[in-house]
Amino acid sequence: MLGTYYYHQIIRKTIIAFGTLFNDIHIQHKDADNDVISDLKVPLAYGPIQKFLAKIQQQQELSKPVAITLPRMSFEMTSISYDNTRKAGVTQTFKASDGENLKKVFMPVPYNIGFQLSLIAKLNDDALQVVEQILPFFQPSFNLTVDLIESIGEKRDIPVVLDNVSFQDDYEGDFSTRRTLIYTFNFTAKTYLFGPISATTDGLIRKVQVDYYTGTDTQSAKREMRYTVKPDPIDAGPEDNFGFDESLEMFFDGRDYSPTQQTDLWV
Repeated sequence: MLGTYYYHQIIRKTIIAFGTLFNDIHIQHKDADNDVISDLKVPLAYGPIQKFLAKIQQQQELSKPVAITLPRMSFEMTSISYDNTRKAGVTQTFKASDGENLKKVFMPVPYNIGFQLSLIAKLNDDALQVVEQILPFFQPSFNLTVDLIESIGEKRDIPVVLDNVSFQDDYEGDFSTRRTLIYTFNFTAKTYLFGPISATTDGLIRKVQVDYYTGTDTQSAKREMRYTVKPDPIDAGPEDNFGFDESLEMFFDGRDYSPTQQTDLWV
């Protein structure tokens, strides 16, 4: 089984979806009359916080016009772990369609992906503006809808849980040293990973038949009515626009339907 190539890009899609949560955060500066004098979109990049701290530390001269634009956010994936609390049967499958063919898909495997979002700021008020635009949405989770497998239209809500928030005032040295405020947010995204998808030899269900009985005693109760439903037209595909043909039949002959022989038998 190992060695069969497939790549659904689920982890990549989860990373991108997580990043889009924070890619449109703004801060504002106001004057004494409470008028907005500047509106800044907070930059967001994928990478470790140490990368940006190193850039600040390497350009410590305060005479330089710009060392790095602050505030700034960065995020990175920090862990992947199996979540046995959401485990399903490993042999369970479900059917899905890619628009033309029916596919057999095994139940996905639950995994937790850890993320760390870091916020670097020079002014505490700038940092607090960003913090207050993030925290209210996580109580403690926020659901993201991710198209995990586009070919079969498998979309799922992925809860993103805010685990904790920490704060660090990185200010040591004399007055020539740049001050850096760092807020760190740790998240857990509860996603699912799918295995390979194969074509199924099973056909589409084109007829459903239900027999109603006069009582719950399976030994003595006799069938009384049969409800049957079929797609209309009968050869409609999963992506076609179709209706249903329903019918009811009444019985008084005391027979039972045999699923194996697919006919009515005397009992």
